[in-house]
Amino acid sequence: MTQIEFDAETTGEITRWLVAWRSGDGEAMERLMPLVAQALHTVASRHLRRESDGHTLTPTALVNEAWLRLVDQRQATFTDRVHFLAVASRVMRRVLVDYARRTRADKRMMPATFPIDLATATSDEWAITMLAIDDAMTGLAQVEERLARVVECRFFGGLTEEETARVLDISVRTVHRDWLRARAWLELALRD
Repeated sequence: MTQIEFDAETTGEITRWLVAWRSGDGEAMERLMPLVAQALHTVASRHLRRESDGHTLTPTALVNEAWLRLVDQRQATFTDRVHFLAVASRVMRRVLVDYARRTRADKRMMPATFPIDLATATSDEWAITMLAIDDAMTGLAQVEERLARVVECRFFGGLTEEETARVLDISVRTVHRDWLRARAWLELALRD
């Protein structure tokens, strides 16, 4: 899993524009987009790698949809670039789940069996799988919110254990333990 890298100057500039946006600066998001566009595209590509080949969203379309939703989140208080990317990843997952719901509703599909072979899955099977994963994540969040947040950061966002620890304000060791627990919990939930 490739880590998203920024130089120190860009990192500082991203943080400055996030603070300005949080303070109500209407131009801040416009100035932020060119700085984070490639990183958002990388996160979107990671999400779409888990989708079936027949998926109609491209990384660029996913970034654009997520960006529109992020701009609408006036109550969000992004602390730094890693936190921003974690929230962007969560928003992208929501976009994909909404897409899967529309696909399933359009086709009135029956549930898939698990585990699904992603290499041979049809877009319909993957839509059902995405909904099952979302349901499992919702269940996990009800049991232990932090575990669900670790999965969002690590699996969906592609963040390292260190970045996840920083976003969630916990130790790297706790992230590692939570990651193992969450994966086991989700595996059982999806099997059921």
